[in-house]
Amino acid sequence: MKKTFNIFRYIGWVAIVCSTLGSFLLFIVGATKTYAAFAVVFLGKIPHKSLAHLDTADIATSYLIKSLDTFLIAFVLFIFAHGVFTLFISNKKPANDDGTSVLAWIKTPNIGHLKNVLAEVIVIILFVKFLEIVLMNIDNLSWQILTLPIAILLLSLGLKFLNLAEGEE
Repeated sequence: MKKTFNIFRYIGWVAIVCSTLGSFLLFIVGATKTYAAFAVVFLGKIPHKSLAHLDTADIATSYLIKSLDTFLIAFVLFIFAHGVFTLFISNKKPANDDGTSVLAWIKTPNIGHLKNVLAEVIVIILFVKFLEIVLMNIDNLSWQILTLPIAILLLSLGLKFLNLAEGEE
């Protein structure tokens, strides 16, 4: 039975490959959105008629916020892929564990740590999305726009109470 579970863990490669490819795709999309911001400022291109009411700087800022959001999601996918690889595929400890390895900044000692990192980045992504919504609707704000920051606050409090990073120290 142990051998069956040991072989089954390699199904994680599907998640690793798909997350890595998705991360790569989102890095390209983020770069495209950054290019669109530069095109608005330096070439005067307005990508959508729905944005024509905004100033050029506001449109460029909107695209840069969108690219930031896209890059954050790309990093989440990358961290997830590395975490799944570390937890389920690679069962070796690095010989030189002095913190100078290439991926030392995303060490994944357990599944709780991976969930904590992913949850924190998701809260940040939601916050960036809120900033984007406020910027795009700056002239037409209503009380309904407060639902997103309230949700972000509740998610943050939930993470604090869950304390997923408790056993890390």
